[in-house]
Amino acid sequence: MFRQTEPALCETGQLFSYVDLEDRVRRDHPLRAIRQIVNDALVSLEREFAALYSPIGRPSIAPEKLLRAMLLQAFYSIRSERLLMERLEYDLLFRWFVDIGIDVPAWDPSVFSKNRDRLLEGDIAAKLLGAILSQPKVKRLLSTDHFSVDGTLIEACASMKSFKPKDGPRGDHGEPPSDGGGRNAEADFHGERRSNETHASTTDPDARLYKKGKGKEAKLCFMGNGLMENRHGLLVDACLTEASGYAERVAALTMIEPFTERTQAITLGADKAYDTKDFVKDLRSMKVTPHVAQNINGRRSAIDGRTTRHSGYGVSLRIRKRIEEAFGWIKTVAGQDKTKFRGRDRVGWAFTFTAAAYNLVRLPKLMAVSS
Repeated sequence: MFRQTEPALCETGQLFSYVDLEDRVRRDHPLRAIRQIVNDALVSLEREFAALYSPIGRPSIAPEKLLRAMLLQAFYSIRSERLLMERLEYDLLFRWFVDIGIDVPAWDPSVFSKNRDRLLEGDIAAKLLGAILSQPKVKRLLSTDHFSVDGTLIEACASMKSFKPKDGPRGDHGEPPSDGGGRNAEADFHGERRSNETHASTTDPDARLYKKGKGKEAKLCFMGNGLMENRHGLLVDACLTEASGYAERVAALTMIEPFTERTQAITLGADKAYDTKDFVKDLRSMKVTPHVAQNINGRRSAIDGRTTRHSGYGVSLRIRKRIEEAFGWIKTVAGQDKTKFRGRDRVGWAFTFTAAAYNLVRLPKLMAVSS
């Protein structure tokens, strides 16, 4: 015989609830300091945002909120905008950082693809990086006379099977003819000579076939370039070029040029790939001391004793390796090892944006120590 029990009481929520997101984030959370730097940078870009968005028509999602969300995507290694929006739906910390209320639904992931081109046209990634570095509390951390430069490969969002002859047969709309094998048809490249002069990717024509050195695998990729100040290892400039043997040296000259307007002499550290006569000559003509590692493997180095005899040369060679830490974070944590975008402009925007994110991750501790 069963004993009759009282029905279990269900816990019901209150009819009205007020959640203060500010109180839900602990006072010493690392994102607090980052959020303040980001807010100051975005305020300085208000005119840039206003020029990108028409006052007529249906109100759009504020670009400041989109950029904050994209920073979280880099900080927390979130693979896609869809997963980012899923996280934003339930994570109070994310809502607090992006500055949206608890009752506001997360956006449709398509808003990123629709608004990214608009931010690309305004060169917002580079301007955000500059707005962060120009803040007085950040500016005093930067070296103004000692820099390092390097490049890193960013694998393209394109398969090697898409690397086909430029003069091959095409369809009515310019597409390669179908071989009946579907999207992932079998391909045999044995004995076929392929180069950037004769072949191009049908998926991303801006990508170039490149290998880092002897014995390395050739891949379709881009070259991400960074300029680092030597005091604290922060990136002061970033850009993307095609992957080639000379593009990174051209990018280095372009990035260091704005800093040559100052009266004091500056130095630029770099690895052996930059040890060429033309590059060293160009640096000296810009009043930049080339602290480039000597490449003496069967050749004569362009760096002579007038540079190597100074103690600062050895210091630059040691410090310049810190730029690999920035590239490592950008490629592994921020997910830029293999890009998910196509086209040099979009890939370059993402690379520069994640360079700004790398600085933001490092700045709170640097500012705490210097204060």
